[in-house]
Amino acid sequence: MGRAPRAGRLPGIRRWPPRRKKKDLDVPEMPSIPNPFPELCCSPFTSVLSADLFPKANSRKKQVIKVYSEDETSRALDVPSDITARDVCQLLILKNHYIDDHSWTLFEHLPHIGVERTIEDHELVIEVLSNWGIEEENKLYFRKNYAKYEFFKNPMYFFPEHMVSFATETNGEISPTQILQMFLSSSTYPEIHGFLHAKEQGKKSWKKIYFFLRRSGLYFSTKGTSKEPRHLQFFSEFGNSDIYVSLAGKKKHGAPTNYGFCFKPNKAGGPRDLKMLCAEEEQSRTCWVTAIRLLKYGMQLYQNYMHPYQGRSGCSSQSISPMRSISENSLVAMDFSGQKSRVIENPTEALSVAVEEGLAWRKKGCLRLGTHGSPTASSQSSATNMAIHRSQPWFHHKISRDEAQRLIIQQGLVD
Repeated sequence: MGRAPRAGRLPGIRRWPPRRKKKDLDVPEMPSIPNPFPELCCSPFTSVLSADLFPKANSRKKQVIKVYSEDETSRALDVPSDITARDVCQLLILKNHYIDDHSWTLFEHLPHIGVERTIEDHELVIEVLSNWGIEEENKLYFRKNYAKYEFFKNPMYFFPEHMVSFATETNGEISPTQILQMFLSSSTYPEIHGFLHAKEQGKKSWKKIYFFLRRSGLYFSTKGTSKEPRHLQFFSEFGNSDIYVSLAGKKKHGAPTNYGFCFKPNKAGGPRDLKMLCAEEEQSRTCWVTAIRLLKYGMQLYQNYMHPYQGRSGCSSQSISPMRSISENSLVAMDFSGQKSRVIENPTEALSVAVEEGLAWRKKGCLRLGTHGSPTASSQSSATNMAIHRSQPWFHHKISRDEAQRLIIQQGLVD
């Protein structure tokens, strides 16, 4: 005979899980490892606590971005959220078999307002894209910018004497290198000043005003060239805005010259949010834009400039030749021009072959563009650039490979 069931319980039914004391529910305990059976856990906070144990798992979300080349061909890249502009450039250099000469740059192009800017190497690309409007047809361009850090090498070309003054009296002349060091210093700074054409807010008219660039922002004088505090009025700061170069200032904004630039807030905005300026000449605009970049980013720009050369002991930035991608370090330079192939042991000759290969890859892309019928605005721009190239002393049209190789070897590593 079987045993009789206990009073108060039904036969065949067991209570599971057992009852917990009330005080166990008051303070939830954080498990040392994720709970493999969340349905058995009675605390409503357990899922939150488990997710917080792995913050890095969700921080590197990937996103697809599209990057355009000069020939308007594009490439889609699946990149993490913390990728920088330099990382994107390195990725495209490897994928396109380009030569890394540290001049490849990512540009932010805003066609609806006709401006673009250099995305600094340390900037996060996804953050730049997050500031774009949904209906804006903005683009990222990947192309070379030889002048990106040229002011570190030849500062005398970027800071004319008539545009630079100092907050403290100095004995003797100040060299451009010292001016550059003052920009990077947190205690001293040079002052950039000069006339600029400014577009009045909400109007189509432009007004010529005397401007002063200081560490706290950009100011203009309400009385001629006076820099007295009571005559200075604030124009723009740099923390929450970026500086862009105008591509078609005369056509889109009625600017008096073609050397325009502007301040645009980081958030998405139209032409009304722009603070448009225009210089009389290219050197003046270059000085203003360079000084604003230095004041905004300071030592970070210098670190971006020096980064490609870190870890190369005993080498200066002037003596370093362009490096090929890491994946090609195991390859050797070969010459197939003769009847027999040979290994190129001369470093100078090997460099010239590498440069020629890089140019050949770019030429293939340009030829693909030329097969699509009617020329576009980009092809017309390329024609203009070609006309500029023809006027340069380093441009040689329709020469043989041997002659080009001789000229490159003769030139050496000088730019």
